[in-house]
Amino acid sequence: MQTAAVASEEQVVVLELAGEAYGVEIGRVQEIIRMQPITRVPNGPAFFEGVTNLRGRVIPVLDLRKRFGLEATPPTRRSRIVVAELGEHTVGLVVDAVSEVLRVSADAVEPPSALVTTADSAYLRGVAKLDERLVLLLDLARILGPAEHAALAG
Repeated sequence: MQTAAVASEEQVVVLELAGEAYGVEIGRVQEIIRMQPITRVPNGPAFFEGVTNLRGRVIPVLDLRKRFGLEATPPTRRSRIVVAELGEHTVGLVVDAVSEVLRVSADAVEPPSALVTTADSAYLRGVAKLDERLVLLLDLARILGPAEHAALAG
């Protein structure tokens, strides 16, 4: 019976953006690093911060605040770069903070309501209800559109 319980829950890394909690499947997160120098690349989308050198690998860095249409803010001591898989690409995602890893049971997750299901929120795969708070669950593969994925591929 234990395996059924394990199968019906997932672990998510909780990211903070503008005071809201977003959850990302732990299996998509490679590592979480402190802010480091980012080299700007001209003519990219507004949310594309540039590239950074991660132990010899050059990876693109996206600002999730800008991607989600939130007000951009300068990095703080709590800001992090979450190195994650977006489809077949590895990218860095700038977030305000990474707060915790949670276990979320499948019955605590609801699909995003029709009110929040717009073209801009296609990256939401659900909302987890945890005690007195909500965690918006992200589908990282949908953060970028087809043209943006193609641009990453070069």
